[in-house]
Amino acid sequence: MALHNRRKFIQSSATAAGFGLVATSGVGHFADVVVGESGNATRSDKGMRLGLVVGLGNDPEAAIKKVHDLGLPTCQVLAEEINDDLLKRLKLVLDRYGVEATALGTGGPGPLVYDFYDGPLTLGLVPETYRGARIEHLKQFSDYARQLGIPALHTHAGFIPEDPNDRLYRESIEAFKEIVGYCRRNGQTFLYEAGTETPVTLLRAIEDVGLDNQGVNLDTANLILYGKGNPLDALDVIGPWVKGMHAKDGLYPTGTRELGREVPIGQGKVDFPRLIARLKELNYRGAVSIEREISGPQQIEDIRKEKTYLEKLIAS
Repeated sequence: MALHNRRKFIQSSATAAGFGLVATSGVGHFADVVVGESGNATRSDKGMRLGLVVGLGNDPEAAIKKVHDLGLPTCQVLAEEINDDLLKRLKLVLDRYGVEATALGTGGPGPLVYDFYDGPLTLGLVPETYRGARIEHLKQFSDYARQLGIPALHTHAGFIPEDPNDRLYRESIEAFKEIVGYCRRNGQTFLYEAGTETPVTLLRAIEDVGLDNQGVNLDTANLILYGKGNPLDALDVIGPWVKGMHAKDGLYPTGTRELGREVPIGQGKVDFPRLIARLKELNYRGAVSIEREISGPQQIEDIRKEKTYLEKLIAS
């Protein structure tokens, strides 16, 4: 994957030719646990179901119609900014098309670069330069999600340091506590996008934050793209925390600067039959949100094939 500013991708995804989907290595469906106003968790009975990761852009109608026209019942909505008008229109079209929004995701403000050199300096809540502004931005999106009835907030946490003694690790934990606590008061689960750190590091962060409304958005390709592990094996570590999922495939990086390459499902290193089977064993009951990081007719062709493939695995 080349140097990639996800902000541009989110902005263009809703208006791209065909069905432009947004790529994120970071918000899947809020899975089988809903945290209510009191903070008490209740189990959803909707079961594992397909969805799509879609960029809101400035046209909620077009974004949600794409999900509906592809025959997918759920979506994860990603946006850079939302205003009152967009919020109102998004709520209307979600109701009109009967699409369930399972998570609301966002990244900035500030630059977002997805590689091994600038990524640690720009992604998530780890970089102190952008941390304060991003905490406030996430709180605002948590409020939007509450107004929309969306049960989860999703973001890239950043390159969480592997060393728990690292100053940035300790500061990041305090930042996570602040936003996770805010989401809890809004009756939401906070989802960490997997992939920029090892599964053990992510589990350590969740345990150190210590709140009961946390979860992992398992991006099946990101662990591979960032060279951090295999998603099937990762379930041995973070499986009980998986509350959302991006169905995406990829290849390991072959250099030291750029991430690995995202590819259509079935052409990469993710073993989807075994992965879906393991998620069933873990009683995962959330959405399986398809993500394909290209645009145009080929993207739609790939998504249709992936939908058929994943439907069979979920039903088996």
